[in-house]
Amino acid sequence: MPCDPCSGRYTVSNPPLSPAPANAGPLGRRGGLRFLRLGRVEYRECLERMRTAVDRRLAEGGPDEVWFVEHPPVITLGRRGETGGIIAADGIPVVHSDRGGDVTYHGPGQLVVYPMLDLSRLGLGVRELVQWLQRIIIEVLAGRGVAAELQDGAPGVYVGAAKIASVGLRIRRRISYHGISLNVDMDLGAFHRIHPCGREALKMTQLSELCTGASPGAVADEVEACFARRWRERCPS
Repeated sequence: MPCDPCSGRYTVSNPPLSPAPANAGPLGRRGGLRFLRLGRVEYRECLERMRTAVDRRLAEGGPDEVWFVEHPPVITLGRRGETGGIIAADGIPVVHSDRGGDVTYHGPGQLVVYPMLDLSRLGLGVRELVQWLQRIIIEVLAGRGVAAELQDGAPGVYVGAAKIASVGLRIRRRISYHGISLNVDMDLGAFHRIHPCGREALKMTQLSELCTGASPGAVADEVEACFARRWRERCPS
């Protein structure tokens, strides 16, 4: 699985998905890869936009895309999720999603990264893709002096025993969608309304508690730069 929508943290607000706007993120197009900053978007709307984008990609081809988003408060249930994992929604919308994983929370101040990637082009299997995405987050956190790691049998990124980033994907005919959410500067109290990832005792943390200058926009710049570099290593031409 934070911020003021008028804060200017995102350079593009709800741009058309095709063709890519010239200012689609600070790095924009990168050959067969493009980045889009969508600002704050309702989860259901974003889910439909992802499905439409994947349908178009499968029908017409096109570049890999990475979307950066923040969502208004929402609890989502993945394909393994059950409503028993929700302690008390307290008016927060609950959405059943087709991503992998269990229950999680999204809200302002959390950076959500949705990569729509051709796994065949990258030469990655599903598990390898999950590991690759998680290690991008670990590299970004290391750049801020935060030592993060993976845990066996527990997808996501952890700082000690606390989870800072959650991952949940879906693959359609070798194209990925959904993605990874990084807690940057948000109200972690909302996670007390659920059992995050179906784990009752799981503690959550966020970047703003571990370093200075953490905002979704600044961290998106860092994720974008790292993502582009790692993508080019796998797709040099």
